[in-house]
Amino acid sequence: MGFSISIDDLGTGYSSFAYLQNLPVHQIKIDRQFIRNISINQNSADIVQTIVQLGKTIDLQVVAEGVETQEEWNILKQFGCDSIQGFYFSRPLPANEINKLFEKTATACKLHLPIGGSL
Repeated sequence: MGFSISIDDLGTGYSSFAYLQNLPVHQIKIDRQFIRNISINQNSADIVQTIVQLGKTIDLQVVAEGVETQEEWNILKQFGCDSIQGFYFSRPLPANEINKLFEKTATACKLHLPIGGSL
């Protein structure tokens, strides 16, 4: 039908791991509460790395929510995380600013710069 299913905030609240068995899931999203301390708390880093490995093992895309720093992004890349969401990429923008962000992102990708990297 042309759409995919993502489990938001995997492992928290109502986002049970059981959904991975019972739903045709394509993507999992790691909640911000696990991301915020990955650079200073080994337990947080271990949990995030395990979630990424789980996603990869069962052939799911993995998105980290709430990424705010280059250090968090570097750790997530090292773990093999597919995508990020958060203030590191961009703060919320008014609609008329989104095209500028997409243009900057496209340019950065063509030059192989990190998103948010200077040109």
